[in-house]
Amino acid sequence: MAQLFEVHPDNPQVRFLKQAAQILHSGGIAAIPTDSSYALVCHLDDKAAAETLRRIRGVDDKHHLTLLCRDLSELASYARVDNKQYRLLKSATPGAFTFILEATKEVPRRVSHPSRRTIGLRVPDHRVTQELLAIFGQPLLATTLIPPGESEPLNDAQEIAARYDKLLQVIIDAGACTMEPTTVVDMTGDEPVLVRRGCGDPACVGLE
Repeated sequence: MAQLFEVHPDNPQVRFLKQAAQILHSGGIAAIPTDSSYALVCHLDDKAAAETLRRIRGVDDKHHLTLLCRDLSELASYARVDNKQYRLLKSATPGAFTFILEATKEVPRRVSHPSRRTIGLRVPDHRVTQELLAIFGQPLLATTLIPPGESEPLNDAQEIAARYDKLLQVIIDAGACTMEPTTVVDMTGDEPVLVRRGCGDPACVGLE
């Protein structure tokens, strides 16, 4: 049964976020708000948790999972980028973008794309997510909370609780998020490629 923590969106109660972080460190799965929609998250290095995350979401190992990072200072450990790519990332973070990047050896092979060795990376612009990442102390493995067989992400914590109470360990309720997913940009080639248009304005990275 999931623990539901109701927090203020701009001034979240630290004690609830500390409890959530502790559960995540212990292998739990959480539904958390972001600046696009709610996301499912777990510990990057927990194999069982990552498998459960995929199973709940209904995706296979070819579906790009994303690392939620507090800021770009964590980037070098998990992705390879040149100076040009870094400048583009800096211009669009924090924000509602997911960037597909070449993964480093720090990223477990089981969570990167099996054939391309790539990983999604994003720095969310949401106070609750940022505070949770700061308390957790490292990036979280994430995927948009879209139920299997559906096309729209969930954005209401009470609905998430009603549908996923027995599958999740934590739900953080900070009010409704937008219903639009992130803008996805593939940065692995010579030039950035727009994969999916979403919340983030593609003009921020020179795309229209």
